[in-house]
Amino acid sequence: MTETSETGGTTGESRTNDEVWIVGATGRVGRGVTARLAARGLTVVPVGRSRERMAAAGAEAGLPGDAKVVVADSAERIADAIARERPRVVVNTMGAFAATAPVIARACMPGGHYVDQANDVVAVEGLLALHDEAVAAGSTLVTGAGFGVLATEAVVAKLCEGRATPHRVRVDSVASVAIEAGALGAALAASIVGVLTTGGRRYENGRLVTSRLGADPQQLTFPDGESAKSAGVASGELVAAHAVSGAPFVTATSGLVPTAPLIRALLPSLGRLLSVPALRRLAVDRLGRVPVKPAPRPREHSWGHAVVEWADGTRREGWLRADEGMDFTADVTATVTELLARGGGRPGAWTPAAALGTDLAKAAGGTFVLD
Repeated sequence: MTETSETGGTTGESRTNDEVWIVGATGRVGRGVTARLAARGLTVVPVGRSRERMAAAGAEAGLPGDAKVVVADSAERIADAIARERPRVVVNTMGAFAATAPVIARACMPGGHYVDQANDVVAVEGLLALHDEAVAAGSTLVTGAGFGVLATEAVVAKLCEGRATPHRVRVDSVASVAIEAGALGAALAASIVGVLTTGGRRYENGRLVTSRLGADPQQLTFPDGESAKSAGVASGELVAAHAVSGAPFVTATSGLVPTAPLIRALLPSLGRLLSVPALRRLAVDRLGRVPVKPAPRPREHSWGHAVVEWADGTRREGWLRADEGMDFTADVTATVTELLARGGGRPGAWTPAAALGTDLAKAAGGTFVLD
């Protein structure tokens, strides 16, 4: 394959071509990102296990019939192909980000860029830990490029603009998602089991500490008059809100966590049970095979919410409104990827608003509602 451009000649940079690789291009987010980037004129290369499925998904997304695909069945083999062929940006939608992100992201360096949609504490912190390596390599690594992290991180950043470091922050992520028919899938199953085994987390006095999964239940009423419940979770939103605000006390809730008292009471025991490696693998396998029926999204909008409090008693609240949550995630990922492919961003490992600013949320179709 011919390399068509280079990132420059300074230390830590390396020649890259003009390709954007989509790892997991046959999945829902992967298909959406592929279609968006192809429509914007970028050279998109699907990456996955099945050449036939990738060709079909690529055709559906508007790629030409003879479009290049890369067949690889593991993060390690994908990393080998990246190191060999040097795409400009790699988008990882395959899931299991705590394991796959460091392998794939390191293969992009030096000079290439990386994007994923990780939304758990372990995966997000693991990618951010590569910051110094990415700076030295001239690469931009973006984690959490999806609804939950950006929709809350951007609101916190807006509320804190021009103000002293706050004392306390709470963020709430409530996506409204339409369900596609088919199997639940290994990536989503691994994420669900990962949430259960990690349990809850919060920041106290600047330190990440254990809390109860499902703590801090909220009944949220959105600016459009609709409402939903959410409860505490260890999430990428939590890490991003702490990083962007500097607040010593931070909590995060999600609309995906059950709020019924009986289920909340059982969550810690279920998490301990699934911490046994053999049971965890079995649960991911069985859960990933569960068939799901199509269903419309439960509400018109998805909402990211933040409440920021300062030591003097000042309190600010804000929202970010988006449409269907998975579509917004595909929009965020595609927007971040296009900006990186066209020379935007700055070297280092970042969450999306930290990498590209709060206007990214508007560029991806979000609308701020601030007090």
